[in-house]
Amino acid sequence: MIIHIVMFKFKEENKKSNIKEVAEKLNSLSKLIPELKSIEVGVNFTDSDRAFDLSLYSTFETKEDLASYAIHPEHLKVVELIKSMTLESKVVDYIL
Repeated sequence: MIIHIVMFKFKEENKKSNIKEVAEKLNSLSKLIPELKSIEVGVNFTDSDRAFDLSLYSTFETKEDLASYAIHPEHLKVVELIKSMTLESKVVDYIL
């Protein structure tokens, strides 16, 4: 199983509503992309300089499934939205 984790730091402008919108869009991908086996989106509540605002934890059967997800048109739409609202992101992918 492949684990894909991404963390996002959002711009201050419309931060709360943007986080909510992105969380909804990410969660909707589970119904649109068959390769995506599971998805969990979490909104941070910790007030720390080290903290990011939103995290994504998703699973895939294979590296190829993750690669298909990465270029899927529905995923790319969400990526473009996220890029317009965030300052920074970090990712880690690993085999469980």
